[in-house]
Amino acid sequence: MSILQVYQIMIQPIQETQDTAVRPLDLGSGVVIGGQEIFLMAGPCSVESYEQTRRTAETLAIAGCRVLRGGAYKPRTSPDTFQGLGLPGLEILRTVADEFDMLVITEALAVEHVPLVAAMADIIQIGSRNMQHNPLLWAVGELDKPVLLKRGFMSTISEWLAAADHVQSRGNRRIMLCERGIRTFDAAFGNTLDTNAIALVRQSTPYPVIADPSHATGRSDLVIPVACAGVAAGADGLLVEFHPDPQSALSDGPQSLPLSMVPAFYEAVGAIATACERDLV
Repeated sequence: MSILQVYQIMIQPIQETQDTAVRPLDLGSGVVIGGQEIFLMAGPCSVESYEQTRRTAETLAIAGCRVLRGGAYKPRTSPDTFQGLGLPGLEILRTVADEFDMLVITEALAVEHVPLVAAMADIIQIGSRNMQHNPLLWAVGELDKPVLLKRGFMSTISEWLAAADHVQSRGNRRIMLCERGIRTFDAAFGNTLDTNAIALVRQSTPYPVIADPSHATGRSDLVIPVACAGVAAGADGLLVEFHPDPQSALSDGPQSLPLSMVPAFYEAVGAIATACERDLV
């Protein structure tokens, strides 16, 4: 039975259902997601330079963050904007993460990127725009490597889980589902974090669920409260953008938190985690 079929059985609103146990996922280096601990995966939207990436990683590592995020390949809306450093960006991520004993999560934008990303990263991200790119899903499905699958910003939960089934159909069950916000009618923020989806998917699938408050809001002033909401809804991890100087960022500056906000982030979100009898690391 596919995970989509399990979900369709369990979402019947008139029936009492027991929670499906989330299958803890070992990401490596002692990072096991889907259990007591909520893991922060943080870093710049785009890898812009060694200095920018190292400064960000150092600040996050001191705070206790174990997973460094950063984009080497960027699926930007306009071709006239920064598209990422490509292979040099991957090499920077790996070098910096190794220095601070962190794991790397980064996006594979196309099938031809998968071997390069798999060689450099510990976790492969499939972005919102590629959620239904089946050949890419099949390619990561043939690896023994954790995959973070973002929900398409105009996709239903059923479509999201069907995409996870495409990964699983090729043998890879090391999947995390990432709610990154969906498009709604309000233009006050970038997208809307679907906390309903976080709670529902966590109780009706065996996959850990990650919340991305950065893309869900598009506004740095909303990232911390929305991260708190994600944790309260049951997220097992958070994917958050930090930058040494958001105003000069080559991508997603308005939604990136400055490094000076790292302690405040841990304090506020950690309090919600504690209230939920979990730990933010």
